[in-house]
Amino acid sequence: MHEAAAIPAWVLIAYLVSGICFILALRGLSSPVSSQRGNRLGMIGMGIAVGTTLVTHEIAGLGEILIAIGLGGAVGFLVARRIQMTAMPQLVAAFHSLVGMAAVLVGAAAFLNPGAFGITDSAGAIMPVSRIEMGLGVAIGAITFSGSVIAFLKLNGSMSGAPILLPLRHVINLGTLAAILGLIGYFTLDQSPWIFWTVVALSFLIGFLLIIPIGGADMPVVVSMLNSYSGWAAAAMGFTLGNTAMIITGALVGSSGAILSYIMCRAMNRSFISVIAGGFGAVASSGATEAIDRPYKRGSAEDAAFLMSQADKVIIVPGYGMAVAQAQHVLREMTDLLKEEGVEVKFAIHPVAGRMPGHMNVLLAEASVPYDEVFELEDINSEFATADVAFVIGANDVTNPAAKTDKGSPIYGMPVLDVEKARTVLFIKRSMGGAGYAGVDNELFYRDNTMMLLADAKKMVEEIVKALG
Repeated sequence: MHEAAAIPAWVLIAYLVSGICFILALRGLSSPVSSQRGNRLGMIGMGIAVGTTLVTHEIAGLGEILIAIGLGGAVGFLVARRIQMTAMPQLVAAFHSLVGMAAVLVGAAAFLNPGAFGITDSAGAIMPVSRIEMGLGVAIGAITFSGSVIAFLKLNGSMSGAPILLPLRHVINLGTLAAILGLIGYFTLDQSPWIFWTVVALSFLIGFLLIIPIGGADMPVVVSMLNSYSGWAAAAMGFTLGNTAMIITGALVGSSGAILSYIMCRAMNRSFISVIAGGFGAVASSGATEAIDRPYKRGSAEDAAFLMSQADKVIIVPGYGMAVAQAQHVLREMTDLLKEEGVEVKFAIHPVAGRMPGHMNVLLAEASVPYDEVFELEDINSEFATADVAFVIGANDVTNPAAKTDKGSPIYGMPVLDVEKARTVLFIKRSMGGAGYAGVDNELFYRDNTMMLLADAKKMVEEIVKALG
């Protein structure tokens, strides 16, 4: 780190304390029970880091910094107040893009005015180690930005969720990545502007190329991986700025995001290396993209209320349809009524239910669903065979048995919830006309033990609540 000897001891201690807070925050966020404490520790750590940096800053004026913080804070507050939970995945992707662009801008500022950053040698040239840090920082930041923009467009429905497969895409991607790394290496010998800006341009391009081949069903893993990229970009810029807090924070975000992505890849039976390379889940499939014209059983709210009230065990499987309808609160009301009648109620959460990691957990916590009633796939999958009713509310791909049998399906190999093993499956869906986010029809709809409840999720659950009352 540059000019480490000139940094006061109390600053290093403050950054160390903030780093410890961040580590404890990650530990707290590992469980819904301790997540609020984890968030508070993270906020305390960031407050210490930002405050220390403001006290010790030398480049920009304090007034300018406070104005920037005020403007950014106001925008963030307004966005957070107005954003719907259904749009949270898009918001996360957008925030990742901003972190990536911030890394690019910091790197560009350091390249244009290296003296202000203290990264020059006696001859006024940028030190070789700083060129490597700068090159890696802007490269990862640019990849994060353009990749996050594509992820945002796919999640927001502004771009098709289907994989966009370019001819020779793997050759193009590998060639572009090799060119970026080669130019960063050459940058240590020659700091000509064309080298720096070519690295930036190619990195923006490869971020775009890496994400467009990825299908919508795999987008939750992409969001997690982009989170990791944003952390590594921040860490690289921390070396350029000589800021210990940025290095620690960036490394924590980068490593935790990579670990989460690895866990999710295992949950989806995907290759972790393929995530990094781009284009996983992009195999042409023979799965149907429209609903199959086959007979199915349709039920009513009264039918569902009767079946569940007579059951000993009901397992509820929430999905993105619940999030869209904002049905989590009335769903909690329904579970309370069932428990009053002596029914055992549990919630089954797939690792990639919704469109971002933990999406369903957040919604259920918002509705004050007890944490001890919420179970992950590996903990509850064996219980579907003993359940009288599996109540699926807007969860399509993660309940599709085709993932276990149809080798031509884009979701083949992905572990799914074994809802078909329950005695009766109640499946809430707006209509039979739409496929899941992966673009395939769910054969569960046509099973003999499945009853389709075709309506808006919130409206249907409200009717079930009335019937139970």
